[in-house]
Amino acid sequence: MQYEIDTGAGGGCRLGLIVLSTDETLEYEARQVLAGRAVNLLHARIPARADVTPDDLVTMADEMTSTAACLPEGLRAVGYGCTSGATVIGPARVQELVQKAQGDVPVTNPMSSVIAGLEALGARRIALVTPYVPEVTAPMIAYLARQGIEVVSEASFGQSDDWTVARISEASTRAAMLEAGRAPGVEAVFASCTNLRTFGVIGAVEAELGLPVVSSNQALLWHLLSMGGIDAQGWGPGRLFARNNERILA
Repeated sequence: MQYEIDTGAGGGCRLGLIVLSTDETLEYEARQVLAGRAVNLLHARIPARADVTPDDLVTMADEMTSTAACLPEGLRAVGYGCTSGATVIGPARVQELVQKAQGDVPVTNPMSSVIAGLEALGARRIALVTPYVPEVTAPMIAYLARQGIEVVSEASFGQSDDWTVARISEASTRAAMLEAGRAPGVEAVFASCTNLRTFGVIGAVEAELGLPVVSSNQALLWHLLSMGGIDAQGWGPGRLFARNNERILA
C-alpha cells in the first residue's frame, strides 16, 4: 500500500528536552504551554541523584552525551532541564556534551534562559527564590553576579531532596516570591528549579508586586521555543511570554 510522507507530529518543529530522572514538574508545566500547538517536544531522561548538592549535580556531566543520543536527530534546539546542574557543570560544557550527540544544534538550559529572559525584561536586580540548600544557592548567586545580575533578596526552602521539592505547594512558593520580591530595589523575581511548581502563581505574584516573575521552566520553554524559531507570544504565563517572542540566540 502506498503512503505519503509529511513533516511528522508538530508540523516540523521538533525540539529536544533532557529531563532529570527525579523531575516531576517540568514536563507537566511544558504541556500547559504546548497543548494544541504545532510543536513536538521530545524528551529523554538523564540519571540524576535525588539529593541535590553540587557533588551530586556534577555527576550528570558523565551522562549528558549518552542521554542526548537518546533524542532523535534533526532537532531545531535542545534544552537541558536543570538550573543548578547547568550552573555547576557550566552552560558551555553542557552545550559541548549535548552537541557531541546532536551535532551543532542550538542548546540552552534554565540558567542561560533566565539570563536571556531577564535581559529581555530589562531587569538586573532580582529577588531569588529557591528550594535549595545554601551550598547549591551560593554558586548560583555567584554565576548570576558574573553575568551582571545582582541578587538583592533571597528566600529558600533549604531542601535537598528532589522528591520533596516537587511537592512544595504553589501557595508556599507564592508566599516566598512575595516576601523576597518586596525588598527595596528588586526589578524582577526569579524562582529557580525545574521541579518547583510556579505556573499557577506567576500571574498573581506579578499583579501583586507590579514586577515580572521569571521561573526556570517558564524561561527554559520560552528560550527553547525562541531558538527553534517560534514566536510563542501568549503561550505561557507571565510578562516574559507576553513579549513578542522573536528568535533569540543563546
